[in-house]
Amino acid sequence: MPKRYSIADARDQFTSLVREVEKALTVEITRRGEPVAVLLSWREYQSLTSQKKFWENYRSFRDRFDLASLEIDPQVFEGVRDQSPGRQVNL
Repeated sequence: MPKRYSIADARDQFTSLVREVEKALTVEITRRGEPVAVLLSWREYQSLTSQKKFWENYRSFRDRFDLASLEIDPQVFEGVRDQSPGRQVNL
């Protein structure tokens, strides 16, 4: 879970926040308790904006984060996907 700082706290501690994100940590910036921005390292930004294929990025994400530790109930996604066959395509 990223560390959270209000805009005022982030402004006052900007140098130390930059050091944190250089260590591969992500910092969430909030306004009135609601997230409004994220501070991340240049390396992480490059990774997110690179021309890698989706699957490579997804595998990289799964290698860095333990999804099982999130304990997400699989039923939360029930009924989310549109089950219609989609549009007809002529090839």
